[in-house]
Amino acid sequence: MKLSTQHLLGIKDLTKEDISLFLDTATQFKEVLQRPVKKVPSLRDVTIVNLFYENSTRTRISFELAEKRLSADTINFTASGSSVAKGETLLDTVNNILSMKVDMVVMRHSASGAPHFLAQHVPAAIINAGDGVNEHPTQGLLDAFSIREKLGKLAGVKVAIIGDIMHSRVAMSNIYLLKKMGAEVTVCGPPTLIPKYIREAFNVNVSYNVEEALNWCDVANVLRIQLERQNQVLFSSLREYNLSYGISRKLLDRLKKEVVIMHPGPINRGVELDSDVADSGHSIILQQVENGVAVRMAVLYLLSNRNN
Repeated sequence: MKLSTQHLLGIKDLTKEDISLFLDTATQFKEVLQRPVKKVPSLRDVTIVNLFYENSTRTRISFELAEKRLSADTINFTASGSSVAKGETLLDTVNNILSMKVDMVVMRHSASGAPHFLAQHVPAAIINAGDGVNEHPTQGLLDAFSIREKLGKLAGVKVAIIGDIMHSRVAMSNIYLLKKMGAEVTVCGPPTLIPKYIREAFNVNVSYNVEEALNWCDVANVLRIQLERQNQVLFSSLREYNLSYGISRKLLDRLKKEVVIMHPGPINRGVELDSDVADSGHSIILQQVENGVAVRMAVLYLLSNRNN
């Protein structure tokens, strides 16, 4: 089976078959990661550049580790210490890198659509590692992989995405993916952090009551409050947010059932999640981190065309 796309720019562009292929391939790579020797020669002689115009710890390290596990040659590029700081354009930067015979580009950028622009202008395979408030497709894939691993399926699963929906590229990728795979989705948060059009545009439920959303769902994917993206005051204080929308042990104990807790990280402990929830048996947050490497190995492998 083959992907319908040469790039991974967003979940929006993928077919249901593409998503299944990514997840099934990730299952095979997760088995590789359990072995004593975790390295495979699948991408030997493939050169990948990690092009990060935005700060990132988890995603960058996860991609680097995935590339090393696949025996690829990697180049790490961060905008802060480069010619970008001197005014070099995105296209000039990439063309300079491509002249070094690079096969794939993993890119994170603060501008929505930057990876799509790149895909139109350069011959390498482009993987979007997060663009503005648009999408974060590998996070969407690893979240789906983690849900499927925990519950055995995606179709019919009820997922509540809780928090700062307005500024979250993770929310967008999750909504696209979960809807395509037959899951039900509710978004929950303060009215100021949920786009007005989201119910009609994405066919999702909307709730402004966190306990109601938790009582409804099988899985709660809790998002970070992205203060760095908010250019106006959208709620009174972090303390107030925690009281109204934070998930505590006490709140979970009041529910009539068990709910799986997820978070893409980094967690603002004591804001969206209390520590005794993040570190509890309900949480699969550390499994998400582990699964991220297997999923990114699958993405790199399938887009390299080495599986033909």
